[in-house]
Amino acid sequence: MTDFQSTATKTCILAFTSVVLACSGEPEQQYDAPDTVMSAVVIASPADSQTFDGNVTVQLETNGVEIRPAGMNEPGTGHHHLFIDRDITAVGEPIPTGDGVVHLGGAQTEYIFENLAPGNHTIVAVLGDYLHVRLPDVATDTLHVTIAGT
Repeated sequence: MTDFQSTATKTCILAFTSVVLACSGEPEQQYDAPDTVMSAVVIASPADSQTFDGNVTVQLETNGVEIRPAGMNEPGTGHHHLFIDRDITAVGEPIPTGDGVVHLGGAQTEYIFENLAPGNHTIVAVLGDYLHVRLPDVATDTLHVTIAGT
C-alpha cells in the first residue's frame, strides 16, 4: 500500500467514525483536517497488472506538485522519474542515471517503454527536484506489467 493510499484509508475511517457518532446521538466529534493534502505522483495509465504484447505507454499525473523541466528551481515543483525493475532512491538522495532509471527532465508526463523482455516488470514513478534529488513528502506510485512471451 502506498503512502497516498494509506492516508486515503485513514481519512475514510475518520469520516466513517464521524458519521456513526453523528447518527448515534452522541456529541459530534471535531476532526481537524490536515492543512495540506499529501503530494503524490500518480500513474494514470495503464491500469495495474495488465499484460502487453509490446510497448507500454505510461501516463503520469501529480497531486500537489507542479511539473517543470529539470533545472528550474521553483518551490512546489519537480519532474518525473521512472524506475523499472530496481529499487528507488531514498528521499533526499540524488536520482541516479543508467540502467533502470528514466529521467523525464523536459517536464514530460508520458513515456513509452519499448522492447521490454517477456515477463513481469515493476515500474515506480518518483518525483525529483530541479537537481534530480528525490522530493520529500511526495508519495510514489507503482505499476506491475507483464510482457507476453513470443
